[in-house]
Amino acid sequence: MAHEMNEAMQECIDRCQTCDSVCLETVAHCLALGGRHAEAGHIQTLLACGEICHTSARFMLLGSAFHARSCEICADVCDACADDCNRFPDDESMQRCADTCLRCAESCREMARSMSRT
Repeated sequence: MAHEMNEAMQECIDRCQTCDSVCLETVAHCLALGGRHAEAGHIQTLLACGEICHTSARFMLLGSAFHARSCEICADVCDACADDCNRFPDDESMQRCADTCLRCAESCREMARSMSRT
């Protein structure tokens, strides 16, 4: 299968890479604050989101035949992470993470849909 990079895929890669970075930055923010921010489940969600974003970006860069499936999972994990971050509406860093996750989820969902049509 020939690897074709188009504008939508490049945007999805960029959003996945950004989301990975933002999730990791948010982990550091949460651990520094402690309390509810540092709850194990919340940190696990942030780390899982960063990891699947990293993997999805790499699958697309590699031209993996599995990238549509990884994008589908990535969208679900990003949605869950955004929901978790939205528990902290007064925290600017958490809202930045939630917004970044939602943009990534949107792009990944579109990438998964477009690949299922081919």
